[in-house]
Amino acid sequence: MEIIIIPIQADILSSTLRILRDREVDQTFRTIPLLDAVKAKGNVEIIDGGQKVDHPVILSEHSNITQLSSGYESINLAVKDVLQVASYNWCDFVAPIVLTQKEELSNKGERAIIRIAEARLKSVMGMLQREWCKQTVAGTSSILTELNTFNGEGTTAVSANTNGFFEVDAFGSQTNSIGGLSKLTYKQTWQNQVANVSGNFASNGLKKMSNLMINTQTYSPEGEIDLILASPISYELYRNELTQKERYASVEQMKATSGKLGLLYNGAMMYIEPNLGFEIAGGSGDKISMYFLNTKMFNVYFDKDANFEVSDMERISGYAAMTANVLVRTQLAISHLASQGILINAEA
Repeated sequence: MEIIIIPIQADILSSTLRILRDREVDQTFRTIPLLDAVKAKGNVEIIDGGQKVDHPVILSEHSNITQLSSGYESINLAVKDVLQVASYNWCDFVAPIVLTQKEELSNKGERAIIRIAEARLKSVMGMLQREWCKQTVAGTSSILTELNTFNGEGTTAVSANTNGFFEVDAFGSQTNSIGGLSKLTYKQTWQNQVANVSGNFASNGLKKMSNLMINTQTYSPEGEIDLILASPISYELYRNELTQKERYASVEQMKATSGKLGLLYNGAMMYIEPNLGFEIAGGSGDKISMYFLNTKMFNVYFDKDANFEVSDMERISGYAAMTANVLVRTQLAISHLASQGILINAEA
């Protein structure tokens, strides 16, 4: 009896990709330390549409304290509306998954075309992951330019971003505007901490790292530094300084982040971030080596209809192929800057 193999239907591929999508999104979150930490804090927000992301932040004290010595003191009723809103545009991006009819005809096994579709989905998700990290950490993506970035200084290849979260200027002297809120207006809460190793990690590295931890905790309204992203060189220099005192923890065991090894510093997990170690724009020669992050103060927003949403697989007019799009609408927001820090010039 002759067996006739019917090419797999587009709707079957579509439903299969949606099933696989959930697993790949979970893997993406586990692979990116910042996303994983923000998710663990419950700060991944799924919202329903809107033209902008409006993120509430508290930048000053609401009222004053009155001590009651006799019990007849008048209460100081001078209060302020301390709730401000940082407003961000959405970052929308899409990437296609394409299967050709030739591939269908060449892979007629029961699972063959499904495996190809799965491999294409993995490839697309990996590409989105790398681009997300590149923009968030260094601001150097030429594609996701509307996604917020930590880097407010630019690089030798990219001009300074005046909306970037972190600057190398001293605390109190920073001038960027984040979400429409000027750093100069809120100097005690809306400016990041900075420590300069001055190119001598052996003499200054651990001292400056300790200085950052102290300053960020002093200003933190909630949480503490729990995530450190380090350039490959600064990570190695820190590791060498620890010698016999270094402690490693498997991230697979401790934080379920794909089995990467994380180095501990004062209870915070440190990871190698290959996009760090860049020289900033402006000719100063300063290099950003580490980000000290209090992830409790971050939120990642997704639109409920574009949270790595996989569209229906459809035939492409004029081509012997079919395609599905992975659509994402997202934005990264920050609630407090004084509890965050950067370590600069720790590359030697």
